[in-house]
Amino acid sequence: MYCILKIRRLEWLGHVVRMNDTRSVKKIFEGKFEGRRGRGRPRLRGINDVEDDLRKLGVKRWRTKALEREEWTSIIKEAKAKLKGP
Repeated sequence: MYCILKIRRLEWLGHVVRMNDTRSVKKIFEGKFEGRRGRGRPRLRGINDVEDDLRKLGVKRWRTKALEREEWTSIIKEAKAKLKGP
């Protein structure tokens, strides 16, 4: 069940990266917030989990690979094979 969630997050990430820059979802995803940061450790974001999954899969430069739909699809297929196991 958790494997399906990880794969869906990777699929969604590729979709958002390929979106037009004027779309509100992409603006929020890549947005920088203004103001002062609170004390202590920064909060974890959803992208941190996805980047960790990609690091475990051995994917480097994922943003440029996500722009190429065929290459990103092959990464998704590889993730499905590794996460679901034998």
